[in-house]
Amino acid sequence: MNDGEGLAVPEAESHRTELLRECVLGALRGYLDSMGNHEIHGLYRLVMNEVEQPLIEAVLEHTRGNQSAAAAILGISRGTLRKKLAQRAAAP
Repeated sequence: MNDGEGLAVPEAESHRTELLRECVLGALRGYLDSMGNHEIHGLYRLVMNEVEQPLIEAVLEHTRGNQSAAAAILGISRGTLRKKLAQRAAAP
């Protein structure tokens, strides 16, 4: 299976990836339905902003706060993770 970015996803993870994709798709469809005829602008940025923080929080909980392990799971460097955490802490 392909992860949408040209990377191979192991077969064991294929099912989990599809489940996550279906959850996201359902949430987005629900959001769009709830907006009705209201104009929607900047949906991509809205979704990215709304998803990134819970993603980082969930992975940090999973790793019991181990930033190195969390960064490895996320596929980013520990420095990038720390930068994202600092940005969120400084946000209003």
